[in-house]
Amino acid sequence: MKHKRLTPAFTMLELIFVIAILGVVASLGSEMIVKIYDSYIVQRAQHRATLKTQLAATQIANRLASAIPGTVYRIRTNNNYEPIDSDIPGGISGDDYKGIQWVGADTESFSATATPGWSGFCDIDGSSTPTISTPGSNLNSTANVISNLAGGTFPSFNSAVYFPYDITAYPVTTPAGNTLTFTGTIPTHIVEHYKLAWTSYALIVDGGDLYLYYNFDPTAMAARDETTRSLLMKNISTFKFKGAGRTIRFKICKQERISADLNITSCKEKAVF
Repeated sequence: MKHKRLTPAFTMLELIFVIAILGVVASLGSEMIVKIYDSYIVQRAQHRATLKTQLAATQIANRLASAIPGTVYRIRTNNNYEPIDSDIPGGISGDDYKGIQWVGADTESFSATATPGWSGFCDIDGSSTPTISTPGSNLNSTANVISNLAGGTFPSFNSAVYFPYDITAYPVTTPAGNTLTFTGTIPTHIVEHYKLAWTSYALIVDGGDLYLYYNFDPTAMAARDETTRSLLMKNISTFKFKGAGRTIRFKICKQERISADLNITSCKEKAVF
């Protein structure tokens, strides 16, 4: 006679307990996965916003470092200009300003070759108005660099010479050799040092985006060329600036959207001397 051997098995109650436990574990696990993924998305957005803000702040600082003292102005939303280091009028806040503008020294041709395009030094004894001698310069190289940056031709406006503690722009003809020739206002007093400029720059917040304007007349508060601008950074929430003497401080903040109801903001503040 054969005997059947009974194999132990789960009872219905035990199965229900196992299924319930697996459900709890699965629920906790999925919740952890969602939190980890959300944290990753936030950290990625924060890193991206921080990186973009850092790059933009560095570009702004590099441009402002070449600003000719006395030519830096802040711009109101009504397009009025105010010296960057002047007191803000009563009843006006930082939100009433949309950007800054300045004349920048020509650092591109100055450092483009081993021999500077313009040396920044005058031979006073060898100069006689309306020309100045600038030994150590390769002004032909300067003209080529400026022409390329200006779109293939030398700008229709003249480049200009600035002397220390003098914010007057002294226009000069297309640079050549090592002699600069004034074409408009002639300086009554020439000193040993000078800076050459071929364009002004402006940083303007327009529609929540920050634009860099360039390739327009190198004189203080010159009219901007609206056709020559480049997008520096999108989704700007804050762009504030303050001047004190020859130091300019600015703060820039960028928003990085994660979802319809969640944004990340990254800020960077720098001082330029």
